[in-house]
Amino acid sequence: MGANLSDCSGRIGPPLKPGLEDVPENCVALVLMHLDPPEICKLAGVNRLFRGAASADFIWEYKLPSNYQFLMDKASELDGKEKAPASLRKKDIYCRLCRRNPINSVSKEFWLEKKTGGLSMAISWKALTITGIDDRRYWNHIQTEESRFQTIAYLQQTWWFEVNGELEFQFPEGRYGVFFRLHLGKPLRRLGRRVCYTDQVHGWDIKPVRFQLTTSDNQHTESQCFLGGPGNWVNYHVGDFAIESGRNTVMKLKFSLTQIDCTHTKGGLCLDSVLIQPLLL
Repeated sequence: MGANLSDCSGRIGPPLKPGLEDVPENCVALVLMHLDPPEICKLAGVNRLFRGAASADFIWEYKLPSNYQFLMDKASELDGKEKAPASLRKKDIYCRLCRRNPINSVSKEFWLEKKTGGLSMAISWKALTITGIDDRRYWNHIQTEESRFQTIAYLQQTWWFEVNGELEFQFPEGRYGVFFRLHLGKPLRRLGRRVCYTDQVHGWDIKPVRFQLTTSDNQHTESQCFLGGPGNWVNYHVGDFAIESGRNTVMKLKFSLTQIDCTHTKGGLCLDSVLIQPLLL
């Protein structure tokens, strides 16, 4: 008998070795499930097998937060749609939630972090309650590309500095940090270059500012610090809160930034937004 075998196409020769395309698609999908979303998307370009495996619903449902349907409903509100179409694949839902999704108005937005799937939020200064914000003797509004919201509030000078914010939202389980995004000095563009004027920066080294965070389930943190680093945007940590596993309920947050010691004035501060970011465990 001959040593060679004939395959089903009639070709005579040694048997073909199995290749990458011979691996079952569901096996590839099981491996991809343990990778980060950017890595999954990258491997989808290997061949048709990987592209099909990378689109499997069970992969992306594993990556989505537990309350993704609530998030999709929120993301669809400003699109004039009551709910997201039920026919959307889980990969499409993940991609949709990774975009900037305004809620209620353009002054608040949320998105999923592409790599981890964690939920982040940004709240513009326009959605905060700021003492004296409408009095141009104290505050100015500056258009800038350095903000997600294209505008910041600039404090020239005040005796009473107080910023308060509230938010009601359904967060997926996890631990979150709340931050005020601040900048000492006035950042501007001159002849295509960024410049920062610090001549009005004063008072922040005399007394610290005070941060407070409370939640509707009685979590509470407060801290104090001096503001520094003129010329740079800094995320000042307000505090952390936690959402327990399986608790898909609306959480109400209250947060504040104050320096109300009226023995001295303070000024030269830019207020951009409040950030809520997932913390690694």
